[in-house]
Amino acid sequence: MPAGGFTLVEVLVALAVFAVVGLMSAQLMSRTLTNHEVLNERSARLADVQRAMLVLKRDLVQISDRPVRDLFGDSLEPVMIGADGMMEFSRTGWRNPLNSRRAELQRVAYRLHDGDLLRAWWNVLDRAQNSEPVVQRLLSDVDQVEFFALDAGGGEHGFWPRKEAEDDPIDVPLTAIIMRIEFEPFGIVERIWPVAGGPGTPLPMLGDRSTAEEEGDGEEGEEDGEEELDSEVEGEGDAQGKEEGEGAGEEGP
Repeated sequence: MPAGGFTLVEVLVALAVFAVVGLMSAQLMSRTLTNHEVLNERSARLADVQRAMLVLKRDLVQISDRPVRDLFGDSLEPVMIGADGMMEFSRTGWRNPLNSRRAELQRVAYRLHDGDLLRAWWNVLDRAQNSEPVVQRLLSDVDQVEFFALDAGGGEHGFWPRKEAEDDPIDVPLTAIIMRIEFEPFGIVERIWPVAGGPGTPLPMLGDRSTAEEEGDGEEGEEDGEEELDSEVEGEGDAQGKEEGEGAGEEGP
């Protein structure tokens, strides 16, 4: 009676089948993990972009017509837009939970530096020689950012306030602020925010315009961003209160 077992051919066929199945399983697992990593990166990037846009919106929709003075005593316009992604303006609505001795107006500036979109703010409106801004990195890995002023006639201006040949400002009402920003992986994104108190002229596509489809931009994302921003604003007020408390302690006996 012959002994039972597998022939060499049968063993080789079984090994070949298992090798093919294992290779397919490994490729499937690798692609799944890669897609998961890409999805997590895009989700985190999208969350950062949404938060940055929410902070910008909070600032721009509360623009004030209050001019300020720089550290040399020269007057600065309420809204200033310059080259290289620079914008500076006064805004209302600076919360003061500790009732610190300061105004509820705030001077804010945005600029692009080494691929980072920075937000700076000052504790005072009219600056002294020792007034230093608090700088926050709002968004990283930004390729380009531009701000434009939209006047009542629908014209876009890369510089604001407008100037005549004799350097006298032209009295044209400011209606909205346009921002065009380019970053990976969403490409160029354009957004328009109306200015508080501006003329009631219709704006083209008020709200958001973008060349990239922002996935998951729903109400839950807005609410989470607002709660996070409220905490950040309260933190600014707490920091201001601590600075005043330290100053009072130094003046005391």
